Amino acid sequence: MKKGVSMSCFYEKGLQFECTGCNYCCSCEPGYVFLSKEDLDRLCACVGLQRERFIDLYCRIISFGTFSMISLKEKDNFDCIFLTKKGCSVYEGRPHQCRTYPFWRSVVENKDSWEKEGLSCPGIGKGKKYSKAEIEKFLSVESDEVPITIV
Repeated sequence: MKKGVSMSCFYEKGLQFECTGCNYCCSCEPGYVFLSKEDLDRLCACVGLQRERFIDLYCRIISFGTFSMISLKEKDNFDCIFLTKKGCSVYEGRPHQCRTYPFWRSVVENKDSWEKEGLSCPGIGKGKKYSKAEIEKFLSVESDEVPITIV
């Protein structure tokens, strides 16, 4: 591809999304919320704990054989450890993964993946229309904030 020429993507004209507060993205299914250094710093400041204590209380170490990563814990019902009846108890300090949902590479990869996510998330296809530039800004955060890796 020539420099300065962009490939067309299915969200070229933008995508609509509005959080309905259903909390589905924070509950119901098992998953990982891997933390970057920036996420960990924000969360520690939000709850007023030092890193080691925060990790002990709210995180789990996920092994991938030769390395491990830090993820937030889940409750027995798969809800995020910080999800309460009133919503996210660390909303202002929430990780980038939470801040950028549903604009993740795996979700905006193509129209099918966007529509499939919409089966679980009632806010997809409704509300504010995010421009291609806004979506790509969310995607750049994913590239900038690399999860902590423990070797």
